[in-house]
Amino acid sequence: MPTEPRWNMTLSPGEIPERVTRFPGELNDVTDARLDAERYLDDLSEVTPPATPEHWDDILLVVTELAANAIQYAPGPFELRMRRTFDGIHVVMHDTSPVPPAPRPFHPDGGGGGVGWHLLHALCEQISVATNENGKDIHVFLPW
Repeated sequence: MPTEPRWNMTLSPGEIPERVTRFPGELNDVTDARLDAERYLDDLSEVTPPATPEHWDDILLVVTELAANAIQYAPGPFELRMRRTFDGIHVVMHDTSPVPPAPRPFHPDGGGGGVGWHLLHALCEQISVATNENGKDIHVFLPW
């Protein structure tokens, strides 16, 4: 079960806070992370709606992919952070593996994956990875 998100409740008009949620790293947390992101986008859309509906869908797809990879490749808990930027959404996924993601060959027969990292690069305006001995943060920026 995810921990309660932290919200900065002192908002100026037209502003939405950062949302941070921690997950224990279980398989069902992929769905929980997506639902958490959807709640954030619901709240954000009350203040400023997305430029196109595709932006909403792209953000949810990226969060789902990042959460699934955190569970598959990093043992233990992960953390999802989302915040509004002046022209989009900044998503950060922290997991416990210090190994940076790398593209893998795609196998169209369905075995072995290989789509996720390429998908992120296709949907995100910018991606960066910061690693340290405690894991990594994957930063992605998407339009809103």
